[in-house]
Amino acid sequence: MCDILHLEWTATPKTPPRPILACSGCGVSRPFRSSGRIRLNANGKRLDAWLIYKCLYCDGTWNRPIFERQNVRAIDPAVLEAMQASTPDFVSRIEFDAQALKARASRIEESDGIDMRRTILRCDADWRRIAITLAQPYPTGLRLDRLLAAELPLSRSRLQVLFETGEIRVAPERKDALKRAIRDGTLITLDLRDEAERIATGRAAMGG
Repeated sequence: MCDILHLEWTATPKTPPRPILACSGCGVSRPFRSSGRIRLNANGKRLDAWLIYKCLYCDGTWNRPIFERQNVRAIDPAVLEAMQASTPDFVSRIEFDAQALKARASRIEESDGIDMRRTILRCDADWRRIAITLAQPYPTGLRLDRLLAAELPLSRSRLQVLFETGEIRVAPERKDALKRAIRDGTLITLDLRDEAERIATGRAAMGG
């Protein structure tokens, strides 16, 4: 059917997660931020790699292990070069890996702030349904209902009602889909019965 407005939303976190660590300089637990620099240490044919973090309040540092005692020959040359140069793309992949960070720090601080880029994939003249595919370069803990409420003229309570009546569908399907963290490739379909609500939502989805 030729009745769909299909968009891709690319949601990129504004800041990477920060570990909350005991700072020796401050004497209390503090958030640490990435310095963007990778430190390498060679011991014979073995290599250690860390991403250096700094306390937000003093000069205290924390070395976040990337790997330890790794055989140099087992490391992809491109990866080794990226670490030696601390290339921004490579560093960002490490910085935004919240799950790996949680394995090293018991507490982390995640930001809900995101930068949103919208791309229209299809816009039929008489669209009646809205489809939004989420693209997520880096993971974030932001819940789907919070994202939609921030970007669309729909409150979280209204989103829940529409979800329960089937006017909003989420794939992959889950009963608690709105309350879960957003994931790359998630598809949200809005088939809103109220025309005024549908038009307003479609305009907002396009960034208008």
